[in-house]
Amino acid sequence: MRGEFDRRPWGTYEVLEESDGFKVKKIVVDPGQRLSLQSHKQRREHWIVTKGTAVVTLGDQEHTVGPDEYIHVPVGTVHRIQNPGTEPLIFVEVQCGAYLGEDDITRYQDDYQRIPK
Repeated sequence: MRGEFDRRPWGTYEVLEESDGFKVKKIVVDPGQRLSLQSHKQRREHWIVTKGTAVVTLGDQEHTVGPDEYIHVPVGTVHRIQNPGTEPLIFVEVQCGAYLGEDDITRYQDDYQRIPK
């Protein structure tokens, strides 16, 4: 839903646009925070950093991504983004796929105990 805003333990996200097959979010990761180590069965993601520096886990590799740089997360790839800095990390996420629901997340590790037991 366009205009949706949500607060999470790691920061915030806002849906900027959504249509058939894609969703665009502005995501802010608070200093020192990270999202869960996760994968998606039905969507791929493209992350474009606009402010700050991200450390991105993609499979078994880590990448440092700075402003005006991007990274592609293929369907099914285990991934995570974290903010090692002292200022907010801001990036744009473009999700692409037939299904883009928040329930298409498999979490493997989470700092906020959001993994079902």
